[in-house]
This record gives sequence, C-alpha cells and structure tokens, in this order.
Amino acid sequence: MTSLIPLIETRRGETPECLHFGAVAVCDTQGRVLASAGDPHWLTFTRSTLKALQALPFMQAGGPRAMGFSSENLAMLCASHSGEPMHVAQVQEMLDKAGLTYKRLQCGCHVPMFVELGVAPAPAQYDERNHNCSGKHSGFLAMCVQQGWPVESYLAPGHPLQQAIRRDVARAVGLAPEALKMGIDGCSAPNYAMPLANLARGYARLASGVADAEFGESFAQLADAMTARPDLVSGTARNDLAFMRAGKGDWVTKVGADGVQAFASRSRGQAFAVKIADGSKVALHAATVAVLDQLGWLDEDQREALRPWRAETIASIKGAPVGERSPVFTLQFER
Repeated sequence: MTSLIPLIETRRGETPECLHFGAVAVCDTQGRVLASAGDPHWLTFTRSTLKALQALPFMQAGGPRAMGFSSENLAMLCASHSGEPMHVAQVQEMLDKAGLTYKRLQCGCHVPMFVELGVAPAPAQYDERNHNCSGKHSGFLAMCVQQGWPVESYLAPGHPLQQAIRRDVARAVGLAPEALKMGIDGCSAPNYAMPLANLARGYARLASGVADAEFGESFAQLADAMTARPDLVSGTARNDLAFMRAGKGDWVTKVGADGVQAFASRSRGQAFAVKIADGSKVALHAATVAVLDQLGWLDEDQREALRPWRAETIASIKGAPVGERSPVFTLQFER
C-alpha cells in the first residue's frame, strides 16, 4: 500500500473528511506505460473487468458461430448486468442455444441489482439468471457444450475451460500464465490479480480490434458488442452504460467490484486502469472522470454528460450541499 497515492478527497464544510488512495496506469497495446499516478504496476484483482478477456477461448474456438450467438449475446459475456428483464431474456436465450437449463448456472443467486439501485421494486421471484455474472457463466457453459467438456465442474481451476481462460488472459495482458495470481470471485469463478499496467494493456488490445495480430477478430466482435449494447453490459443508471454512451462508440469500459475500472479508447489504441484501495465506488467513478479529463479524452459534451459521475457535491438527505469531492492527483506522463 505504500506505493499508492491519494486520488480523491472529500471535505465537509472546510474540513477534510475522507481520503481515497489508489493508483492509475495508462498504457498502449505494447504495454508501454504512458502515464501513471501512484504505482502503475500495483498488483490488484481484476474482478469483473476481466470478463471480456475471459471470453477469449470461446471466441477463438468459433463458439459464437457454432452456438448461434448474436452480438447481444456477446455483450452479455462481458456483462455485470443489473438483472433487468432484458438481461434475463438474453441469458435465457444463451442457455436455450446451449441446450441447458438455468439450474446449470453455478454463479449463485442474489437480489437483482436494479432493486438495489431503486430502478424498480423487487420481482416476486428471481433466480440465477438475475445474477450480475450470469451472462459470463452462460458463455462458460456454452463453450463446455461446444467442446464436449463436463458442465458439472466448469468452475474448477483445473477444468479445461478455466485452463484455457488462464492461458488466453495471460497472452492478452502480456504475462506468463503462472504470473497470474488466482483467487475466487464473488460468483465462484476463478479470477486473477495482475499489475494495473497489464490490465490496461489488455484493454488497449481489446479496443484495437482487428488491428491486434493475435486476437483481432475476437477483440473486434467483443468491443463492437460492448459499445453497441452498453445497456446489456451494464444496466439502467449504471456507470458503464453512461460512460460508453458518452464515448459514442470509441470507449470500451468495464467496472469491477471493490474499486477497479478498465477503460480504453478505440481511436487512440490506449487504455487505463484505476484501482481505489478502499473499494469506494463513488471515489472510483470520480477518479475515472478525472483521468479522462487529464488525458484530454473529453469534449465539452462528454464533460457535461459525465458530470454526475464526478459526484462533486456532497448533499444532505434534504438535498442541501454540505461538502465537496475532488481529485487530488496529477497524472505523470512518461517522456
């Protein structure tokens, strides 16, 4: 933690109240660090930012064509969705194409995220399809069906699916498979920790699409799907939806639990990864907008569209301003 720096500060009245530490890495497709704040090589779990890269074995094996997956289905492979009806419908469609019931999903079940966000009341019933990672898990199952692998143990680290994911994730981010530090994500799937710069490199390559010599067509299909349907990748009132809509097709981004975000520009061939050490979502969103601003990626319309995600004003329950939130870091650009 000694390599982290303050990124976001909150003040109540004239007195500092909270200080959120973290790090930022800005990279190109070759993994060169172009700018940073704090340690760009800080080792951190990728959480749901990894989903687009976890889809690579399925993409590379021709899974979408073999299983009849649409672009909307591909967006769901990368999603941390809110469990809204449109998301559940896509998951069910993916499972139908794989010939499986939703009871094969091993992600577990939780109250749909749209309920927590106050988008709509809780449905009378919900199940694994409402889980925010059910799209990723449906893709996992589809590849098992395509390859003839056992579906009962698809989350086991030694399963052929998870071995293939570890191999392709490592290739995408420029690390050896054994350099990926494994942990188990909230949805029970293996997840990997890596330096922030390597995560950023993976997203720069994802955004480069067909220009990537190794994963070009797969990256192009995934990036196209994410930018075409950010509502499926995310959900109503969610940050990934707001960011990708503001990006007008250029920005490919994905949030992860506990304060991590990966963000790429297709036109620039660059990406950045942000990690907030204490996992604060509000601080993460504010830091992400600040990085975009400092990189010069925002025009006036985009700056205004993303203003709510800066969360500059801290308000009381009655809506009165009582404090402010602001970035306290400056990106250091490499010469």
